[in-house]
Amino acid sequence: MAGRAGGKRLVIVESPTKVKTIAGYLGDGYVVESSRGHVRDLPTGAAEVPAKYKGEKWARTGIDVEHGFEPIYVVSPDKRATMRTLKDALAGSDELLLATDDDREGEAIAWHLLQELKPKVPVRRMVFREITAKAIADAVANPRDLDTDLVDAQETRRILDRLYGYEVSPVLWKKVMPRLSAGRVQSVATRLVVERERERIAFRAASYWDLDAVLDAGSPADPPLFPARLTHVGERRVAQGRDFDSHGVLVAKGSEPLAHLDETTAQQLATGLRSATYAVQSVESRPYTRKPYAPFRTTTMQQEAGRKLGFTAQRAMSVAQDLYEAGFITYMRTDSSVLSETAITAARNQVTQLFGANYLPAKPRTYASKQKNAQEAHEAIRPAGDTFLTPAQTNLKGDQFRLYELIWMRTIASQMKDAEGQSITVRIDATRPGEETCRFTASGRTITFHGFLKAYVESSDDDSASDDAQTRLPQLTQGQSLRPDSVTASGHETRAPARYTEPSLVAKLEELEIGRPSTYASIIRTITSRDYVFKKGSALVPTWLAFAVTRLLEEHFPNLVDYAFTAEMEQTLDQIAGGNAQRLAVLKDFYFGSPAGAGGEDGDAAAHEGLQQLVSELGDIDARQLSTFPVGDLEDSDAIVVRVGRYGTYVEDAEGRRANVDDELPPDELTVELARELLSKPMGEERELGTDPETGNPVVARNGRFGPYVTELLPEDAPKNAKARTGSLFASMSVETVTLEQALELMSLPRVVGVDAEGVEITAQNGRYGPYLKKGTDSRSLTSEDQIFGITLDEALAIYAQPKQRGRAAAKPPLKELGPDPVSGAPMVIKDGRFGAYVTDGEVNATLRRDDEIATITAERAAELLAEKRAKGPAPKKRTAAKKAPAKRAPAKKTAASGAPAKKAAAKKAPAKKAPAKKAAAADASR
Repeated sequence: MAGRAGGKRLVIVESPTKVKTIAGYLGDGYVVESSRGHVRDLPTGAAEVPAKYKGEKWARTGIDVEHGFEPIYVVSPDKRATMRTLKDALAGSDELLLATDDDREGEAIAWHLLQELKPKVPVRRMVFREITAKAIADAVANPRDLDTDLVDAQETRRILDRLYGYEVSPVLWKKVMPRLSAGRVQSVATRLVVERERERIAFRAASYWDLDAVLDAGSPADPPLFPARLTHVGERRVAQGRDFDSHGVLVAKGSEPLAHLDETTAQQLATGLRSATYAVQSVESRPYTRKPYAPFRTTTMQQEAGRKLGFTAQRAMSVAQDLYEAGFITYMRTDSSVLSETAITAARNQVTQLFGANYLPAKPRTYASKQKNAQEAHEAIRPAGDTFLTPAQTNLKGDQFRLYELIWMRTIASQMKDAEGQSITVRIDATRPGEETCRFTASGRTITFHGFLKAYVESSDDDSASDDAQTRLPQLTQGQSLRPDSVTASGHETRAPARYTEPSLVAKLEELEIGRPSTYASIIRTITSRDYVFKKGSALVPTWLAFAVTRLLEEHFPNLVDYAFTAEMEQTLDQIAGGNAQRLAVLKDFYFGSPAGAGGEDGDAAAHEGLQQLVSELGDIDARQLSTFPVGDLEDSDAIVVRVGRYGTYVEDAEGRRANVDDELPPDELTVELARELLSKPMGEERELGTDPETGNPVVARNGRFGPYVTELLPEDAPKNAKARTGSLFASMSVETVTLEQALELMSLPRVVGVDAEGVEITAQNGRYGPYLKKGTDSRSLTSEDQIFGITLDEALAIYAQPKQRGRAAAKPPLKELGPDPVSGAPMVIKDGRFGAYVTDGEVNATLRRDDEIATITAERAAELLAEKRAKGPAPKKRTAAKKAPAKRAPAKKTAASGAPAKKAAAKKAPAKKAPAKKAAAADASR
């Protein structure tokens, strides 16, 4: 690296993948280095707290709430080498350009770098929204100062999240289960999923019938046959699913009478209407117009990638990050739908080239964000550059190609003409002698000009028809006679509210204005990793643990999981970012609360408790009651409840019998009938098998927490160090059918097969991951449980004569082959590993989730799991204690040396590690 005489400028970016590209654009005279994300954060464990603070009562949180909520910041151990590299690079530079991402987190990282590097050369902030030669050149030519308001907003968010997690999580540890976490946004997201499941549990289905007819308009008509549905019987409207409440009760809306058809009535009507006289009563035609969708924001991109591509929110963001850093799209964390003039021109030019001038509106289309706090200075997510590359021109493959194509199509479509057509509604009367007139309705739509639909059609979370769907009806006139081709009665049941999927949960959070676009993927990842939510197919299902945690928070911390309160806090953070609110005032109000009249207009604001008071004045909490939920609507004498215990979930009846509940069973599927079936094989209940002829001890079979097993019962006078022999049942056995002979064999394991030529003993055993051989420290898997008792020494030696394969399943053929991975191109296969089934392409291994079934898993799902694993990167190394003292808070003003404001913000949340004060820092659950 050249010295100062060479006029070197040091540019620091966040991601190492950007370094080479940006360095190539900048050329000589610039050195580009990466901070590799955040370099400082609040301490994540007691070992990281600097020695001078260890005696302070607030040191466990890293925030001095009594003195301006002053935080302790430490350089994380895994970033010390990075900081040394940056300091060495700065030593030979004449200017520092902080080129971290153009958002709150990026602004905070820039501030932390400034505080830690303490540069003695001029410092400027360099920002760009796309990685192209022009964007980088413009960023160098137009640097700015550090935005201290953004820094304050990020620091406030970080402190709020830390206080929330460290104060509330210990309550969960004591009253529900150890190692749980609460978070400012994650707890609200969990509540949403739990409330939907509560609705499903309380839901009662209602049955109803309706009639569909296929009517014939005659051979000249085009088409001659068309569908219609019965809507009225006389003056009564035929009841549909929307007319029933969640308890299955028919609810009349307004004064219109309803006809609730049962099977008998519907079948009788169908029979009579097959010979009725049909005539067109009215034809109503109106223009159909559909405007294009706005360009992608972060949330709409996540939702559409979920619907169209099957991506999780995390996968969508990971692929988008790759596209951004490779220079294909603009910055992917944005809540704006605005396109720059350059982008609008590029999109309009491409519309003309690809679809013709007829598809181009006379004036450019502009879009304003519907989000209250959208940063309109930022752009929507779009293809990078002044001229958009078509997907084919990018040479991208796999996930990157598919997401780029989606973004490109959406951007192009946003600058195209409306779709146009006609919507037609036909009302048809069916008359029978002496009977009420029945009315059928037929609806159709024809699109005469596709407009933007030529480029892009948005997907939907429900089953409604898409925008480009068409139903053609023949030309019909009032009074025209029709003939029934068929009349069919069909039965239906109302459906429980659908569970949230990742796209629909993101949409709901955005609707409630909770969280930020950049945080939604991490929120969903957090609630699933904490075992509050699991996926069944694409649906998000809450666990009973989530029910218990949500109940505790609702009853004792109602504000903290209140949707309006959480949204208001988000707006307050935006006000700080805009310079319209003060960091310290917000933190004081959140933590200490406020008396009546404080901060309100005319002094009439209601008093509210702060977090500190909520935690310190909890009173008595009945932990057992919080974790107990009724099953069904049984009388007290027959009551069955489900409970969340420290070792799992179980059902219990009035007599105290218990049975485990499968973690993968959705709460709404735990019916009274299923609970009774589980209780027919309760925990602790045993079946006597007989007596061991050698010891005289009774032998019993039991259902245990980890499955059925057999054991001997030791006499009361047995030595204290005596240990009862036990053995897990094979998969082919059950408590009801296992025999004494089988039990004795199981309890005799491990079985000595023999010794090898060197005198080393070989044994056959049944372990947690299946049957295996063991010779010293060398274990080899067996293919079946029967081999444990049947394998010979020669057969065992033959197995050991083979080279040892990595992993238990390596010697076995794949469980399933799924074709090439779209990223690596290598074949994807499902294998059986020590910790369960996993998908691999030979380089990356990803464990299957609890809702993934080998028989039904698709190539797309396998590719998604591998992509998520790649996005996580290698497992982090074990962290050691940080010894560096925190930087002192700098004044919020420009320094003579740097020329940049020196005002701090907290670092983005680091992964939860071991918490101080003897607890795991599941407490520090950000957002």
